[in-house]
Amino acid sequence: MKILATGGTGYIGSHTVVELIASGHEVEILDNLSNSKESVLDRINEIAGVRPKFFNADICDFNALSKIMREGNYDAVIHFAGLKAVGESVEKPLEYFETNVGGSVNVLKAMREAGINKIIFSSSATVYGDQGLGFYDEEAQTGIKIACPYGETKYMIERILMAEAVARPEFECTILRYFNPIGAHPSGLLGEDPNGIPNNLMPVIMRVSTGDIPELQIYGDDYDTEDGTCIRDYIHVVDLAKGHVSALDKMKTGAEVYNLGTNKGTSVLEMIKAFEDASGKKLPTKVVARRAGDVPVHCAIADKANRELGWKAELDVADACRDTLNYLAHEARG
Repeated sequence: MKILATGGTGYIGSHTVVELIASGHEVEILDNLSNSKESVLDRINEIAGVRPKFFNADICDFNALSKIMREGNYDAVIHFAGLKAVGESVEKPLEYFETNVGGSVNVLKAMREAGINKIIFSSSATVYGDQGLGFYDEEAQTGIKIACPYGETKYMIERILMAEAVARPEFECTILRYFNPIGAHPSGLLGEDPNGIPNNLMPVIMRVSTGDIPELQIYGDDYDTEDGTCIRDYIHVVDLAKGHVSALDKMKTGAEVYNLGTNKGTSVLEMIKAFEDASGKKLPTKVVARRAGDVPVHCAIADKANRELGWKAELDVADACRDTLNYLAHEARG
């Protein structure tokens, strides 16, 4: 298939583009480079042997988006583009709703204009909110106690996609709810490099390990878990990327939802130890007060993707730590 990847130079997008090319698909990328670099295209080329055609454009610019889609002759869109910093979304809710929700409406309108009927949407486990379930399957209710505007935007986009699937009988939509992507490409060429101060655990660990952040703050060690720290489902970004390829191969009319996770949780302290074991270095840590919105356990039940897509996470936290260190070493060498 010929695919347009919006946000395709980002962390998850770039890894997915590599896997799509490896599976024989033709991919073009649209990105405004607000949280990524154009040099990622060279790195994709180095890994995959193909430098995807690139459009420096914004999903909020409907005219540009429409022109690209009308002229591109695409079979499908994989929609990664959007703002994704949880903390920033609390400070800038209007920007998040405008970009994520408004931009996604633009994507769907441009697709309809161009006659493109297939879309895979990059969603998030944040849509499950805080229900206290610990482990979530796709039947769990969404939109309950979502902790931040970022999560609200993902929930709203899912509702819009489901409505579009009802309105257009030919529409094929797959919603992939990610849990906690970590790791890097084993080549060391692609990895996570967020702008600003990161919210997620692994990017913070990375910056503590390089000395860019003086210590790793552990937000509470008195949760009702075995070691007192929060437990999350961490999925290697390469496994996540392969999930998109599997989803693309199994698309059908209507809207389908799949969790992409490992069915297993890892605590904050376990993640720190795994990184220390991989690096051979102790990380400076400090326990501080709990962070608002954090829940003790939030993990995936990904049996539906295993069963219907033939996809299963194969890599673990140790693999992710190794590949992250390889990426950091590559970046340090320049």
